[in-house]
Amino acid sequence: MITMVGKAIRKWWGVFALPTFAAFVIGFLIPFVMGIYLSFTKFTTVTNARWVGLRNFSGVFSDKEFIHALILTVAFTVVTTIIVNVVGFSIAYMLTKTLKGSNLFRSVFFMPNLIGGIVLGYIWLLLLNGVLSYWGRSITFSGTYGFWGMVLLVSWQQIGYMMIIYIAGLQSMPGDVIEASSVDGANGSQTMFQVIIPLMMPSITVCSFLTVTNGFKLFDQNLALTNGAPSNNSELLALNIYRTFYGRVGFEGVGQAKAVVFFIIVAAIVLIQNRLTTSKEVTA
Repeated sequence: MITMVGKAIRKWWGVFALPTFAAFVIGFLIPFVMGIYLSFTKFTTVTNARWVGLRNFSGVFSDKEFIHALILTVAFTVVTTIIVNVVGFSIAYMLTKTLKGSNLFRSVFFMPNLIGGIVLGYIWLLLLNGVLSYWGRSITFSGTYGFWGMVLLVSWQQIGYMMIIYIAGLQSMPGDVIEASSVDGANGSQTMFQVIIPLMMPSITVCSFLTVTNGFKLFDQNLALTNGAPSNNSELLALNIYRTFYGRVGFEGVGQAKAVVFFIIVAAIVLIQNRLTTSKEVTA
């Protein structure tokens, strides 16, 4: 039986949905469409855009710094995705066992995720430079230092967040399946790789999606920790696009074209990753 409230919602749902839909259109859809249009123009402001076709995109793939940033971003995303998920899952598995102070440990591991990216970048800049100063180096001495410095920073920040997701997945697993595997004589490794991990694939899908997207769109930590130094060797894609758009007069269209290419690359990789992980999901 439909209540009076239910009837009112069915009748006036459009009124309630309109503000959210309007915000979506104004804040996302219109800028997204305009961004695609501007990638085919030469402009300094939206009002003086002049159509140039694919010229901006040819400038994208002829930019050696963009190609270097793309390769570095892919490598960075692969490394951080593996580290964050493996360590985050391992910590979650340990904290779901009987362990004194597990709630305290969960809070401690999660806390870095609450710190803003810019602040976190400057904190780790001081820490890493303090360590490297013993060898007369700094985090911006080479692209290698900058790369691994960002890996360390991002891993430290995101492990706690992924740990929470994995803990929720582990706690929702049916206990009778684990018990059945032990009754059947499965050892610890067999139980982990043939029972627990297949049942955890929904959580792994979510965490891998988040770590892949976070790796590709990393900007503020890159800006604060290395600012692309030395000579843009530690510059990731988001920072490269920012520098092109705001740092090179007359290259706004190229910067916008880079942003469109960036979106296509990330969307394609995320779709492939999501398809691969969801195909391995099983039900208990």
